[in-house]
Order: sequence, then structure tokens, then C-alpha cells
Amino acid sequence: MAKSTDGTGVSIRERVIDALMALAETREWDQIEIGDIADEAGISLLELRDAFPSKGAILGGFARRIDHIVLAGASDDLLGETDKDRIFDVLMRRFDALSPYKNALKRMAPALARDPLSMTALNRSALNSMRFMLASAGIDTEGPMGLLKLQGAVLMFAKLMEVWFNDEDPGLSRTMAAMDEELKCGGMIINRLGDLCRMTAPFSNALHRLAEQGRHMAERRHPPRGNPDLDPSI
Repeated sequence: MAKSTDGTGVSIRERVIDALMALAETREWDQIEIGDIADEAGISLLELRDAFPSKGAILGGFARRIDHIVLAGASDDLLGETDKDRIFDVLMRRFDALSPYKNALKRMAPALARDPLSMTALNRSALNSMRFMLASAGIDTEGPMGLLKLQGAVLMFAKLMEVWFNDEDPGLSRTMAAMDEELKCGGMIINRLGDLCRMTAPFSNALHRLAEQGRHMAERRHPPRGNPDLDPSI
């Protein structure tokens, strides 16, 4: 990773992230040009291009920065708590990590919401972040339910951010109340989907076995050419 040349030891990538977030506090997202970011970071366009290919990629770097802060603050204090309490703790730590950038995020949110391409890219980044957040809370994200859990958590956090943007209480009482309610609803949905997966698993396995049997029968009737082990004409 490239380092700055001013002796601070701060990487160029970090300076670029700081520059974008600083500009986002005072300008509309659509008005921030890549040249503005380079100027704010005190680097050349070439150095910016080597660090990030786009503004969206810089936001991805920002998300990884927040991931690092949250994961570095993880502890074993909640190992005996419920899934709900562990997720609550992790997501509140994420809001704490985001707090220095609250004004910038609030200002850029409407413009990003109007841009389908940006939203698609941000959703991919958010899924990656949430995978680590849930893992930190001890929540399994693999298997047939994994993607549902991840996407549900991303949508929930986006909804909570709307509350957070307007929560002026230093203790974030509105945000915590909303999160508590969302986690209750999300838990019930996950439980119901889990029950549905368990109920349908025998049927899914049976269909898979039938499909495999059909494939093997088709291969015996019409063996691939050029395979001496299967082609009786050779």
C-alpha cells in the first residue's frame, strides 16, 4: 500500500477516504469531482487512480475502515448472551464508529439512493461488511439461510441509519429502540424461514436424487462420444 510523502505515515488510500468524507460534509455528492478529491487529499490524479478507480470504490474503502474499527473492538463479554443481544452490541459499535462521519453520510444518502448503479455497488459492499459483523456476533451466514440473513441485515441497517440520521440524543435512544424492534421482527422471520427450510429439506433432497438419477440414465442411453469407457461403438 502506497504511503504519503509528507512524513505522516498515513497511506494515500486513507487520505483519499478522509478527503471524500470531508468534501461530502459541505457538497452534494453529485458535485464532488475526482479532481476535487485529489486536491483535498493533496495528491495527484495518478496517485488517486492507483489508490481507487472511482468514488464508489472510495466508499468501499470507507466501509472497510469502519469494519476494522468494529472488529478491533470485539470482545468475549457477550458470549453468553442471546443472538439478538450480540447483534445489537455489534451494530451499536458500528454506529459509534460511523459517528464522526454522520453529517457527511446524511448529506450523501439522498443522491446515492437516486443512483441505481451506486446502490448496487454499495449493496455488495454492505453485504461484505455485514458478513463480518454477523460473524463477530457469532451468527452463521453460510448455507441456504446465509444470504437471506445477510441481505436482511443490510436492509435493516439501512433502515436504522435513517433513524440514526435524525437521532440527536447523545445516547441514541431512538436508534436503540428502533434496532430492538427490528431485531425482534427479524428474529421471528428468520425462525419461520428456518422452520420452512427444515420442513422442505426432505422434498428438496428427494428432488435432487431424482434429478441425479435422471442425469445418469440419460448418460447411459446417450454416452458422450470420444470416451472409450462409455461409448460401446469403440
